[in-house]
Formats: sequence, C-alpha cells, structure tokens
Amino acid sequence: MSARRRFDEELDLLYHELIEMGSMIEKAIKSSFEAIESDDEDIARDIIENDKAINEMERKIEARCLKLILRQQPVASDLRLISTAMKMITDMERIGDHAADIASICIPDEREKNQEKFQIVDEKIVQMSNIDLEMVASSISAFVNDNLDLAKTTIKTDNEVDELFYEVRDDIIRGLKNDQITPGIAMDTLMLIKYLERIGDHATNICEWVIFYLTGEHKNKKLL
Repeated sequence: MSARRRFDEELDLLYHELIEMGSMIEKAIKSSFEAIESDDEDIARDIIENDKAINEMERKIEARCLKLILRQQPVASDLRLISTAMKMITDMERIGDHAADIASICIPDEREKNQEKFQIVDEKIVQMSNIDLEMVASSISAFVNDNLDLAKTTIKTDNEVDELFYEVRDDIIRGLKNDQITPGIAMDTLMLIKYLERIGDHATNICEWVIFYLTGEHKNKKLL
C-alpha cells in the first residue's frame, strides 16, 4: 500500500470520527433539553455521564490529527483539513460540556438553596434550543458536504439566538420586579439561556473553521 493511500485512509477515518462526534453532541443537546422540559433527573445524570464519551472522542480525534501531521507531512489542502478538525473538536467538546451544564440544572443538588422545580420562563427558550440544534446540525453538514453557503448562513443564524437571549433576560428581570418568579428560578433560567447562547457561539466557530477549510481564510485573515 502506498504512503498516499494509507494517508487517505487515515483522513477517511478522521472524517467519519468527526461525523460521529457531531452526532454525539446533537444527541446531547436534544436530550439535555428533554431533561429540562420533563425535569427528569435520570436523563440528566445520563447526559452528564455520557459527556465523558464526547471528551474521549475529542482526545481520539486529536491524537489522529497529530499522528497525521507528524508522520505524513501533509500538503497544504490536507493540512487545512487536519487543522480544521483540531479546531472543530474543541468547539464540539465545549458544546457537549454545555449540554451537560444544562442537564445539571434539573438535578436537586444543583439547587439546594431554593429546592424548587425548575420552570422554563416561556416558549422563547424552547425556540433558542431548537435554533441551537439546527445550527449544530448545519455546521456539521456544512463540513461533511463542503457547503460554504450553508456555513455562512448558519453563522448569520446566531443573531437569532443572541436576540432571544436578551429578550428572555429582560423577561426575567421584569418577572423578578413583579414577583412573578423567584430569585432561584431566575438564576437557573439565566444560566440555562447563557449555556444556549454559548452553544450558538460554538456552532458559529465551527462554521468559521469550515470556511477556513474550504477557502483558506478565517475571519478575513488568509492563513493557508
């Protein structure tokens, strides 16, 4: 087997591992919100436990990337793919962390002070979650399908998440002033929407690295 063929097989494995990790974080986001909506402690604990598998996948992909760089001396286009993979998995791992953070909200130990059942303020938070899920799926799809337009469109979608974040934050402030929600629930809700806002940011980062992979440019700076 030629060196190039071995290299291409390693790249193919890397490609499929990235897709697998993407599927893992999509599932984590969806499950974390199911745990919140149902206040299901068992689902929440499973998500937190499963975050270890996402972390392990990050380490596995990182090791493969380093092996490819050190042993194969990739050309510029291959190096862009490998560099993109290493950057993407950092954001993907953080998305997994935020999914676990969201799940932890409905675990009693995380709200010892108020001992209240967590309540979503309104449907805006559900909308944030749905947009996040779509953004993460689209960012991975943009990479898988070499879809530059999808990456750019997904980045723009992050503005919707940010707008909803500020709307819900203002709703919380009004709810506190009018004694419609308790400080404990307000704090939990603020943490929830912050995690959702950060997931959108990380999906945006993934798209920016997809653009780098496809064009050699990142944030208006030519890198490779």
